[in-house]
Amino acid sequence: MQTVKAVTKPAKQRKMLFQAPDHIRYKLFAAPLSPELRKSHGVKTIPVRSGDTVRIMRGDHKGFEGKIASVDRKKYRIYVEGLTREKVDGTTTFVPIHPSKVMITRLNLDDKWRKKILERKKEARKKLEEAAEKKVPEKVEEVKEEVIEEKVAVEEKPKRRRRKAPKKPAAKETEEVKKEEKPKTKKTRAKREASKKTEGGK
Repeated sequence: MQTVKAVTKPAKQRKMLFQAPDHIRYKLFAAPLSPELRKSHGVKTIPVRSGDTVRIMRGDHKGFEGKIASVDRKKYRIYVEGLTREKVDGTTTFVPIHPSKVMITRLNLDDKWRKKILERKKEARKKLEEAAEKKVPEKVEEVKEEVIEEKVAVEEKPKRRRRKAPKKPAAKETEEVKKEEKPKTKKTRAKREASKKTEGGK
């Protein structure tokens, strides 16, 4: 089976689009279902086909609703009943619309194969949701266990006692201590001069 590879170059993307085989072109015609159909069938998107009722969601004809008259897989366009325009010569033609601009409001389930496709997609989606629900509680439990382990580790760590810094003596006390330490033998200038005079007079 041919698969589509992820390509970043625009030229290659266009080439793959224009040269795509029929089974891949079919997938490129997928359109979203309306909220009501999504709830009832449990499917988000499905490829459009003739007989589906469709509502145009974007473009000049936004809001128009009608049945798909035909699907052109070569040009990647669909044609809706009632959506026509006049040509210069006076004839009317269908307005081509890209399937991505459309939302399916009513499905054509005449084909038994299409019913099987819907059932298969519904089951696959249910399995995915169940798997996701199972994974979420496991992750929550793991996170809780990690938090508990961290708390235990924090509690086990011994608290370091900070050494108290020695109190600095007050400014007044330091000045008094300094005054006491100063030797009293030093003579002032006046006393020295007086002592010199007395010595010289003798």
